[in-house]
Amino acid sequence: MDNIYINQEYLFKNPTWHDEDSPWKASQIMEFLGRNKINFKKVAEIGCGAGGVVKALANQLGEGRQFTGFDISPEAIGLAEKHRQPGLSFSCEDMLVSSEYYDLLLVIDVIEHIPDYIGFTAKCQTKARYKIYHIPLDIHVSSVLRARFVVGRRTVGHLHYFSAESALDTLTDTGHKVIDYMYTDGGVALAKLHPSFRRTLANLPRKLVGFFSKKLSARWFGGYSLLVLAE
Repeated sequence: MDNIYINQEYLFKNPTWHDEDSPWKASQIMEFLGRNKINFKKVAEIGCGAGGVVKALANQLGEGRQFTGFDISPEAIGLAEKHRQPGLSFSCEDMLVSSEYYDLLLVIDVIEHIPDYIGFTAKCQTKARYKIYHIPLDIHVSSVLRARFVVGRRTVGHLHYFSAESALDTLTDTGHKVIDYMYTDGGVALAKLHPSFRRTLANLPRKLVGFFSKKLSARWFGGYSLLVLAE
């Protein structure tokens, strides 16, 4: 299998590397960190893409912390370098082969892209005390009925598909201790950035059911991800 993140195929299909979604993703992580109150100074993001998430966190969390974004794609790191600033750096390398150990590792919308996602996630467990994962929940009733998995595979490179239950079991099975998790509603929250008639229609029941239960809305209509804090 060709690596679409190195041969420029992913860049061709996603020229911004989804950097426009980064402020929202960072806001969800900030909320999550706020309610869990963990201590950390040394932070890494693996698969940082264009660097917007780790940049937003570096700006909001203040001085006294060191942030590093890692990605294997030269194109992604080229985009990320525009965010470089004191306390924030980027590196085009596989973080998992490094001997460095971090207080907090961010794995944001990554494991669904990795062929050996079990081996990858097990290695992530050893690289930091705390890990935050953001995992798209592509398995839901609507996606099964409409056979929509293949669309994400062809456009954004999703090789694996998760429900909330399978995502949590994956972390547990790879040695993680889950501390907390929450559902994030990107389908609704990012609608203005990615407008379409299909999304507008899908968001009607998604919003209605999500008002009462995000878990149920994610299971039936999708558009959600799971944000997980683990040791």
